[in-house]
Amino acid sequence: MTLLVVLLPLLLGMLGGAWRPWRGWPGLVVALLSLLALVWLTQQIATHGTQAWVLDLGTLTLHWRANGLTLLLLLLTQLLVLASAAYAPAYLCDAVQARGRGPAWLWPLMGLLATSLSLIWLAADLLSLYIGLELMGLTAVGLMLLPGREEALAAGMRYLLLALIGSLAFLLGVALLLGGWGRLDLAGLAEAVEPGPLLWVAMALLSAGLLLKAAAFPLHAWLAPVHGSAWTPVSALHAALVIKASFFIALQLWLVLAPRAAMAAWLVGGMGAAAVVWGGLLAWRADKLKDVVAWSTVSQLGYLLIAFPLLIGTSQAVVSIAWGGVWLQLLAHSLAKAAMFLAVGNLMLATGESRVSGLAGASRRFPLSLLSFGIAAISLVGLPPSAGFTAKWLLLHASLAAGQWPWLVVLALGTLLSAAYMFRVFRYSFVEDVELQDYRPVPLRMDLIAMALALASLLLGLTASWPLAILAIAGGVP
Repeated sequence: MTLLVVLLPLLLGMLGGAWRPWRGWPGLVVALLSLLALVWLTQQIATHGTQAWVLDLGTLTLHWRANGLTLLLLLLTQLLVLASAAYAPAYLCDAVQARGRGPAWLWPLMGLLATSLSLIWLAADLLSLYIGLELMGLTAVGLMLLPGREEALAAGMRYLLLALIGSLAFLLGVALLLGGWGRLDLAGLAEAVEPGPLLWVAMALLSAGLLLKAAAFPLHAWLAPVHGSAWTPVSALHAALVIKASFFIALQLWLVLAPRAAMAAWLVGGMGAAAVVWGGLLAWRADKLKDVVAWSTVSQLGYLLIAFPLLIGTSQAVVSIAWGGVWLQLLAHSLAKAAMFLAVGNLMLATGESRVSGLAGASRRFPLSLLSFGIAAISLVGLPPSAGFTAKWLLLHASLAAGQWPWLVVLALGTLLSAAYMFRVFRYSFVEDVELQDYRPVPLRMDLIAMALALASLLLGLTASWPLAILAIAGGVP
């Protein structure tokens, strides 16, 4: 059944490519089967605790495991991939009027992306993580290249080059660990590794490769050009899931291999603080709508990097608070950022403008798209009762408990910057003395999907006890 959780999204993508989602009911059946397989896995974990499997493939042995954190990430992946897949047909057909072979490849690539992400969430050894990471990276590049325009090809090839550099650094780190201790399973490495130059070099290589893939400051310059030329549903998936997978792997490796490296963790936290400020300033100054959302992603990722000094080398009380805060922040940001990219895509298509200043008069013509953007902004800024507020409150509490005062300043400054660049969009949207000469409403389904994800990010804050309870069961805490 666990293999079904991993492989059914790929089958769904293949069916989408063959029948096209707006004509084929087989895709819906496979989607329901995938959700049923996830329900079964949830029941197994709730009843029997953490699940672990060993797959023998000749001379290779793969280790998988599932716990409360795995369940949340699998559920998030399926929700966002299905939402993006449901948004794409109207986007491609009615709005973009895409032609050629690109649209046919979108569905299989979406399915492969979901499969690679599921493999990453379930992996418990470095080989499985590397396989999932490579599949995810190559699939993401393929999705970025689908528009076929010159700027998309240039940005996609730049992304491919940097992704390969990150993969090479990660693979060199894996090779050092294998050569030093002769094993790749995380549980075995946790018992075998010893602090020393070999471990530090390996961790530096692993971390550098993953942080490059995650667009962490100062390795973030590639992100905005890639999103600027990508299709809207692809941007939503990339910002919501792809960069989060690299963060997930990095944090997991640190907790397993370097759980007491407090000084190094503070360095990563400093990178996160710089990302919050610098990404917020770039978003505030950005001229294009997609650039605002892309640089916002860099800033919001900084909050996740602050988790390193809060989880590494601190007391168990601090860890338990920060652990809930960081994963709730990831869930909130993923839902809100996907909703924001979809809402921005709707506004760009409706107005024919890609610039922030081109939104003048949008409040009268496209209130639903602007409302979706605003609700998603509530969570990104961290206003109550959103999940973003609850997550930042937990991170604030953990910082106070750990006595790590700099993060309080970062959280406050990041909130102000987020409000500044979000309200800048609204300032132009509510200019009323401009007549829109050329506009066209987008299909209602596109607006409703963006609204649903935005509301999910908001309502998650009111039901935060539910994901936190799932996170705590069956080994979902470090």
